[in-house]
Amino acid sequence: MMKRFFVILISCLWLAVPLFAQSNKLIRELESKRGALQKQIAESESILKDTKKDVGSQLNSLAVLTGQIEERKRYIMAINNDVEAIQRELTSLERQLHGLEKDLKDKKKKYEASVQYLYKNKSIEEKLMFIFSARNLGQTYRRMRYVREYATYQRLQGEEILKKQEQIRKKKAELQQVKAAKENLLQERESEKVKLEEQEKEKRTLVTNLQKKQKGLQNEINKKRREANQLNARIDKLIAEEIERARKRAQEEARREAAARKKEENKEGKSTATETAAKSKPLEAYTMSKADRELSGNFAANRGKLPMPISGAYIITSRYGQYAVEGLRNVKLDNKGIDIQGKPGAQARAIFDGKVAAVFQLNGLFNILIRHGNYISVYCNLSSASVKAGDTVKTKQSIGQVFSDGTDNGRTVLHFQLRREKEKLNPEPWLNR
Repeated sequence: MMKRFFVILISCLWLAVPLFAQSNKLIRELESKRGALQKQIAESESILKDTKKDVGSQLNSLAVLTGQIEERKRYIMAINNDVEAIQRELTSLERQLHGLEKDLKDKKKKYEASVQYLYKNKSIEEKLMFIFSARNLGQTYRRMRYVREYATYQRLQGEEILKKQEQIRKKKAELQQVKAAKENLLQERESEKVKLEEQEKEKRTLVTNLQKKQKGLQNEINKKRREANQLNARIDKLIAEEIERARKRAQEEARREAAARKKEENKEGKSTATETAAKSKPLEAYTMSKADRELSGNFAANRGKLPMPISGAYIITSRYGQYAVEGLRNVKLDNKGIDIQGKPGAQARAIFDGKVAAVFQLNGLFNILIRHGNYISVYCNLSSASVKAGDTVKTKQSIGQVFSDGTDNGRTVLHFQLRREKEKLNPEPWLNR
């Protein structure tokens, strides 16, 4: 009878608790990060074109396909990392659930004991007899307070059980949600692996075709190398000129500051240690003006956060540095920057605030250099330029349209370089991808 009374009481309290869904914060964060990569892959897939028969187009298609494969591998790696993070979350949730259930069991035992006591002493007469059987007034007051506090304790015990049951319900729902997210991720990973294998098979076929055209392939590589050397020689010359202009600006600023200090100190009729130090410092030591130094610091602080220098969907088809093309004999590339393929109509855009140092044409195409303090970003292969030397530009501002090759399915490639004065830098770690 007593056990049945207890079960009915708990059941009624349980049904009174409202149910509602709860999403997991970790899953939302992982989905958001992964979604950006997924969007990038979906958009970049639309850039892939039918392969033409000539060597140049096949080599370009190989670059695009290689870039697409790298993006997919990066996405699969992100999925693997997310699966590990979700598994850690599952382990933590299961541990929390076990603790909550153990705590609930303890509370139920205590509550059952209090209910049994109440059931045995349930009549008002028994409570009154307990109170009025006291030996004195003080004991009567204490017994009255005890009866009142015991009733409050029992009510709080019931409320604690309700709270603990609700926590367990939410934790179980959260656990199921995380398990479902993990299962979906595993399925998505398998799907991406199948797509990756298809692309790698396509790449092997393309490489085989190119291997049969070794002579034409070598001629195409030599042609690209000559064009790159010509472009880089022009860029190096312009950067050297810009560095010299910056040095002269810094020297002139230093002269003006020294003259202003001297004038001020002569007016006061005294010489200071500051002036002595300024006089002893050679003007050649000044390589950047105050504004350039400030801009350089801001630029460096944004490493890894700079926007892509091309608008819309993109694939990085050629990476920085020297490397051999996988599967092709004696095919080595040396890129001073990175090549980014986009869609026809894509705009080149400034990666940071700065001033246009130079705009020049080579082989009918525009190339733009932008100074950001002692950093210089270079944008090549533009069909038009919307800025001129001396213009001030803002982050993400469009500076020209990237050239689309009508003879090669509208292939649209921006060649992008990054320098710290004359030092060539790998742009990828600076960009937010």
